[in-house]
Amino acid sequence: MCGRYAASRGPEDLAAVFGVEKWEPAEALGPDYNVAPTKEVHVVLDRPLKDADDPRPVRQLRTLRWGLVPSWATSPEGAARMINARAETVHEKPSYRRAFAARRCIVPADGYYEWVTGTEERELEVEGRRKRPRKQPYFVLPADGSVFAMAGLYEFWRDRTLPDDHPRAWWATCSVITTEAETTPLAAAPAEGPRTLADIHPRMPLMLTPDRWDAWLDPSRTDPGELRSLLAPPPPGLLRAHPVSTAVSNVRNNGPELLKELAGPEEGTLF
Repeated sequence: MCGRYAASRGPEDLAAVFGVEKWEPAEALGPDYNVAPTKEVHVVLDRPLKDADDPRPVRQLRTLRWGLVPSWATSPEGAARMINARAETVHEKPSYRRAFAARRCIVPADGYYEWVTGTEERELEVEGRRKRPRKQPYFVLPADGSVFAMAGLYEFWRDRTLPDDHPRAWWATCSVITTEAETTPLAAAPAEGPRTLADIHPRMPLMLTPDRWDAWLDPSRTDPGELRSLLAPPPPGLLRAHPVSTAVSNVRNNGPELLKELAGPEEGTLF
């Protein structure tokens, strides 16, 4: 899963990395080292500009709320539970299939946090039988320090209880796609602890390598079969992981110190 991540790069940096043509300075977000569900986040998407004469898609950096609200929803109450979409079923689930066909985005991150627990607890979580207690957190990031480009979906929802000119009449929301965690060795692993991403958690955000960015963002691609080929996991060996302070478990904590690599886990976990 992906329930918490870090995003410290500014809009200028993101615009340069992703070839963004349009972004609004008024929507720019500051560094966030503890991004949690329902927060506003930066996403990259290709979409025609509103009220523009030219219908071509324009690459934009937009600010959306993390937690997707389907266009047909009667209320936004379930958004916090819609932060992730599974790659295996995203093309068929009613909440995601329309967005998958036409409204795909990239959610830029420095990396994501995941909490390790014992094997039995993780198996229970996969089966949906028990909420996994959070123990030792790890930060997972590209080994080369590049942007972690998470595959995402976005959607628009109209709040019919508000007038058209109300600033909250329209919601723009997003979700991160997850896939099975890699079982191959990490590019760099901690001295003690997990050796693979699957040792940390059975799921991970789907990381898009630069060669897939244009195809993923292209709104003219709508064939589910073709799009599903873009959901293949990235090549192994691109990611590293290290233990970080348990302070990240509290969403009120937010600062670069949360990313600091620890010499060893603060919380003991059996592997």
